[in-house]
Formats: sequence, C-alpha cells, structure tokens
Amino acid sequence: MFDPSLTQTSDEVTASESDGEGEVARPTPLWILTQLVPSPEVAIGDGVARFGLRWQVTSLLYSFGINRRVSPWRVLVVEPLVRQSGSVELYMSPEYLVYGRGFGDGWLWRAGVRSYLPLIERGDYLSVSVGSSFYAFAGHTAVAYEAGVYGLFGIIGAQLTWSPAGGPRRDHRDAPAQVLLTLEKEIGSATTSR
Repeated sequence: MFDPSLTQTSDEVTASESDGEGEVARPTPLWILTQLVPSPEVAIGDGVARFGLRWQVTSLLYSFGINRRVSPWRVLVVEPLVRQSGSVELYMSPEYLVYGRGFGDGWLWRAGVRSYLPLIERGDYLSVSVGSSFYAFAGHTAVAYEAGVYGLFGIIGAQLTWSPAGGPRRDHRDAPAQVLLTLEKEIGSATTSR
C-alpha cells in the first residue's frame, strides 16, 4: 500500500516547527536517479503513431498553494506536493521519438510554461495542468498547447499535447508530431535543509 507520508515534503513537516526561512529543496541520490527515468509517450503525426520518451527539467517554479511560511520558489528541484498544490512553472523538455533514419533525427526539444491547479485535497488526490510550449522537431518548429490530469499525490498522470500549426504542411502531409500523449511519473524524493 502506498504511504503518503513518503511524499510529504520536509517543508510541510517543518513549517509548524520553525519559521520556514532558509529552507531549500536539495536533490538526494535517489531523486537524481529517478529523474533519469523518462516518461513514455505516443506521438501522432504523418498519419502514424510513434513511441517516444520524455524527460522534464523544471527551471523555475512558483507555488501559490503551499504554506505561506515556506518559500514558494523552487529552482530545478521541485517536490511533487509543492507542484500539485497550485503552481506555475517554466520548463524544458528533451524528448526522443522513434523517427527518421538516424538516432539524431528523433530528438524533440521543447520549452514552455505550465500551471497546475488542485482539484481534490489540495491536489494530493487530483490536480490538473494547462500549458503552452514552443518546440523544434525534424526541421519543424511550432507552438503547442497541453492539458494534464494527475493523481496519487502527483505521482502518476497523463498529458495531452496538441500543436495546431503541426497540422498539414504545404506538401499536404501531416507534421511528424502533431498530437502527443505522455504518461507522467514523479518518483523519488528531495530533502529540505537549511
């Protein structure tokens, strides 16, 4: 059985015991290893579906749903509950899709902004996200829009990304990645220290 206390942030535990100032989330070895595990995705374009993998780097996050005695800002290291309780983030996302003749042909690079909104139990049980990004893939650049839903303390979820400009090209072929469905995961933990 899943123990929610394993995902509780140190910020939440220590907020009642201290003034909360000077606390910074720091990566643990387990957190670093789990960030290397990509999220699987399926991309639809060119009239076919392709398997892919997505990694995400949160450059900067502001959380408006955590305890006011704790700093709402996070850089690179973000606890799941800080994100799912309500936040806005800037992110980068390298992705790899099975595409083209060589290994280098399948890389998709994305940068964007995303907002998370809690729905049930301050986002612990259910939260949603909306966002927009700019991506480059297979000589094609475009803007994309996304929506996501997350459960189980933000540990599992799914995102649907759609690119309206990724539709039919001048040569009447679809773009190689117009719609992406990603199964999200957030595993591991970070520590908070002074």
